[in-house]
Amino acid sequence: MSAEEAGGVFHKAQGRTLDAFSAEKEREWKGPFYFIQGADPQFGLMKAWSTGDSDSGGDEWEQEIRLTEQAVQAINKLNPKPRFFVLCGDLIHAMPGAPWRKEQTEDLQRVLRHVDSEIPLVLVSGNHDVGNAPTPETIAEFQQTWGDDYFSFWVGGVLFLVLNSQFLCDASRCPALKQAQDRWLEQQLSTAGQRKCQHAVVFQHIPLFLESIDEDDDYFNLSKTVRKEMADKFLKAGIRAVFSGHYHRNAGGTYKKLDMVVSSALGCQMGKDTHGLRVVVVTAEKIIHRYYSLDELSERGIEDDLMDLMKKK
Repeated sequence: MSAEEAGGVFHKAQGRTLDAFSAEKEREWKGPFYFIQGADPQFGLMKAWSTGDSDSGGDEWEQEIRLTEQAVQAINKLNPKPRFFVLCGDLIHAMPGAPWRKEQTEDLQRVLRHVDSEIPLVLVSGNHDVGNAPTPETIAEFQQTWGDDYFSFWVGGVLFLVLNSQFLCDASRCPALKQAQDRWLEQQLSTAGQRKCQHAVVFQHIPLFLESIDEDDDYFNLSKTVRKEMADKFLKAGIRAVFSGHYHRNAGGTYKKLDMVVSSALGCQMGKDTHGLRVVVVTAEKIIHRYYSLDELSERGIEDDLMDLMKKK
């Protein structure tokens, strides 16, 4: 089942942009707004994690279905509506070529179909979506199913960049595709660097770092060399924040003026956090964010102090 067949809610990124937003209309700052960030619904991981077989397990995902349904219902109730809902990778657990991949994909598409049609979905590729060492074939499959693996779009005067972070981990089987993203990113950062946007923000699956730019290399961060190179490029271009997932716990830190935000999972938790979503408010001066458990967001919505920020023009 393609995304279109799932119900038309998917504005698949194509041509390295997202047609849900008009670049001409959205380049101008018109006042504060907010969006919702989630990560790692990863249909199938909770069963696999509980059995200790996270590599090849994952033959059940009813819990993830229920959690993602709860997330969609909570988002749909919000007023005013978020400008968009971004999922920062690991949409499903089954790696390319693994059992259950088709079934997990179809079930996630079915759930996401119920996101309010006025709230565009922004879908980021994770390592489980394209493989730890992606190939041209796995990237093509992601593009056909979910849309471009990297792209940019404008909302309310803010430039958002979506990256395929697997190219920053292991592009040995698709060097030409990594080079293409590198060239594209240089162009996008040039636009941001000319300060033609109110802010510029990056979404990617794997964080640059979890707490500190100088931390040791880990499965859950980018290597020191790559993270420093990318962070310095982002800083030079005036990027304000990078939002990621992958860690299945909340984390993050600051490098000079760059905010690294790591959000815990919609699905399987690997620490003490709860299944949740992050509310991100963009004002003229700042980007303010707060993580909510699904229960908190469902029952109480967004707190007044964040809502008040959006009333200030």
